[in-house]
Amino acid sequence: MEKAEQETLEVKIERLLPGGVGLAHAEGRTLFVSLAAPDDIVRVRIDRVSGKVAFASIVEVIEPSPVRIEPPCPYFGLCGGCDFQQLSYEAQLDAKKEIIRDCLHRIAKIETPLEIPIHASPKPWQYRARATWQFDRSTNRMGYFTRGSNNVCDVEYCAVLVPELQQALEELRNEIPSEQLPKHIDAVAGDDGVSVAVRNPGVNGHNNGHNAPIITRRIGNEIYQFSAEGFFQVNHDLLEAMIETALGDAVGKTAVDLYCGVGLFTLPLARRFERVIGVEANPQATVFARRNLDGGVSPNRSEGSESNLPSQRQPAEIITARVGDWLRQHSNTLGAVDFLLLDPPRTGAENKDIAGILALRPTKISYVSCDPATLARDLKKLIAGGYSLDSVTAFDMFPQTHHVETIARLSATGV
Repeated sequence: MEKAEQETLEVKIERLLPGGVGLAHAEGRTLFVSLAAPDDIVRVRIDRVSGKVAFASIVEVIEPSPVRIEPPCPYFGLCGGCDFQQLSYEAQLDAKKEIIRDCLHRIAKIETPLEIPIHASPKPWQYRARATWQFDRSTNRMGYFTRGSNNVCDVEYCAVLVPELQQALEELRNEIPSEQLPKHIDAVAGDDGVSVAVRNPGVNGHNNGHNAPIITRRIGNEIYQFSAEGFFQVNHDLLEAMIETALGDAVGKTAVDLYCGVGLFTLPLARRFERVIGVEANPQATVFARRNLDGGVSPNRSEGSESNLPSQRQPAEIITARVGDWLRQHSNTLGAVDFLLLDPPRTGAENKDIAGILALRPTKISYVSCDPATLARDLKKLIAGGYSLDSVTAFDMFPQTHHVETIARLSATGV
């Protein structure tokens, strides 16, 4: 990649692309402009060039987009955490739907128009219940990485954190000696407090790595235990709706939950299916999944509820294994699978995972994704393998950022 001289250009932002950057064209080059809004007219500085593609930063907003607003966070532009604060919330939602649609069309060759409903976050601010903070002992700065670097942006107040995590951040900043703080601190909030995981011993008031406090969160009819050492979703206010969308009206004999984590989907599946198998490579997560399944809570249904779901969960099998390895061993011997759910990391499912799913041939598939590009890549393979795309639904799990959660529902063709 070539370094560009500090030239500036006046351009109009055409639209926002996957990754959250604005698209513009000038002087025979395609420009990717950070922190832009669609229809902005801006003066940009060319930061670097690769062939006919240039990466640019805004130095002046000449004519702001109708959807551009003043970012309320004083760290915006420096902190690498949020890149959509310059957009009204409605514009953020519209941009995320278009990003999903773009990926499905460009990567998966799924023709538009495709209806993509999006569930807005009940709280566009103060929604984030999980965070990782960085600490730089040489500068005594604590917060998040600055945009495009590993330098730490010193953050005293983070507008997207739930109040409990903001309080934990303040306590870490103000009450713990800097020589005791590690480079990375993980924190997550639950109904009964905050779990903080740090890696060096002797930090007063907080447990250290592999010993983080266990907390709980009630989502719908289920109670989940977890800690800061493992993964749990960021935006808890949307989880009940996300589970309902991912499962739909699925019921039957056998369901498989791949990348099951602490059992977010496994628990409600066990109320709907006679046999449920959860597969997860992280051994700490599977410990929590088994514990959550063992601590079953009966649903508190309102009087007159028409739900036909059982009041008690069926036993579920939690397997600690890499998804692809488990599928390779069991896809031909498991028997008929009525429903399969997968919730892979941002990198999506590996080729052997998709091959194993196709060999398993579940009747219905629900794919939960936090990256539209890898979702589209994997959907293309599933569709080529004999599945039809029934629906795509978005959830704004990450307001003020370009990230979006998407649930795709598929059916085996001929079923």
